[in-house]
Amino acid sequence: MSDAATTNLTDKATYERLAKDVTAVKNDIAALTEQITDALNSFAGTATKQARRGYRQARASAEQAVDDVSERGSAMMDAAQDAASSIEETLEDAITQRPLATVALALGIGFLIGVTWRR
Repeated sequence: MSDAATTNLTDKATYERLAKDVTAVKNDIAALTEQITDALNSFAGTATKQARRGYRQARASAEQAVDDVSERGSAMMDAAQDAASSIEETLEDAITQRPLATVALALGIGFLIGVTWRR
C-alpha cells in the first residue's frame, strides 16, 4: 500500500470514529434533556402541591381568625349590653327610691357644667 492509501484509510477510520463519538454525544444530550425535563416536571408538580397545601392552611387560619374575632366581638357586645342594662336598672332604682335627691343631683351637675362651659 502506498502512503496516500494508508493516509486515506486512517482519515476514513478517524472520520468514522469521530462520527460515532458525535452520535454518542447527541444521544447523551438527548437522554440528559429527557432527565432534566422529567426532573422539572416532578419539581413543578411538587411545588404545585405545596402551594395548594399552603393556600388551604392559610385559608383555614384566616377563617379561624375571623371566627375568633366574631366570637370575641359578640361576647364584648353582650357584656356592653349587660352593663348598660345594669346601669339603667341602678338609675331607675335610685330615681324611684330618692326622687328629690336625684333631681337635686341633676341640677347640681347641670350647674357645674354650665359654670365650666362659660369659662
